[in-house]
Amino acid sequence: MPAWKDGKLGLPVREALKIFPELGKYLDERGRLDFSNRKARILYNRAIAKALFGLEVEYHPRGLVTTPVSRYLFLKTFLKGGERVLEIGTGHTAMMAIMAAKIFNCDVTATELDDEFFEYARRNIERNLAKVRLLKSNGGIIRGVVPEGERFDTIFSAPPYYESPTKGVLTEREGVGGGKYGEGFSVRLIEEALGYLNPKGKVALFLPDKEPLIDAITERGEELGYSVRDIRFKAGTRLRHSLILTL
Repeated sequence: MPAWKDGKLGLPVREALKIFPELGKYLDERGRLDFSNRKARILYNRAIAKALFGLEVEYHPRGLVTTPVSRYLFLKTFLKGGERVLEIGTGHTAMMAIMAAKIFNCDVTATELDDEFFEYARRNIERNLAKVRLLKSNGGIIRGVVPEGERFDTIFSAPPYYESPTKGVLTEREGVGGGKYGEGFSVRLIEEALGYLNPKGKVALFLPDKEPLIDAITERGEELGYSVRDIRFKAGTRLRHSLILTL
């Protein structure tokens, strides 16, 4: 498992400074990093990606600052290695698609809707020499985006989950899932996934600690015939959920 030399899945700020000395501009008098500053968060997470996972990641100026450790921990909850997988909405970093290909040796297809994010994802995939097939979404989720007849062992996503637009954190396309609790996108995904999964295939969703959202997706999943398992894990100080729905 990737880890820093102290055995923990993280990176001390002093080591991040060796990779990106410009991080020093964002330290306070006690040597603590100002994580409220977007540029500081980007540099620190780029350092983590490089030191722990050997990845070179470029972030879009407006995109979500995805954290490599949380994404890796999520993938670990459902990937054994070597599976044929599909990621819905890989985002500007394409981080999970790249990790699935390079760390878990998966056969990876990934989709992205936003034009600028698609271009950033393409460049990140290329600079990391990752074997990822990248598909441009036209606004669909799986149907109309992935060719009919293709089957996957796992379909995964960090789906949008807010009920309404957020201020300054995510673009609307990244953030708004629709539905009463933000479950709309995820429900459509698990419905469409039925036609693209291998026997005993699964869907895995990276979700926040938001009980009504998880309950709504779980209820619909069980109606569709999935067996649902909720794995909780800590990413830094935050609790996250890997909701795994298996046929």
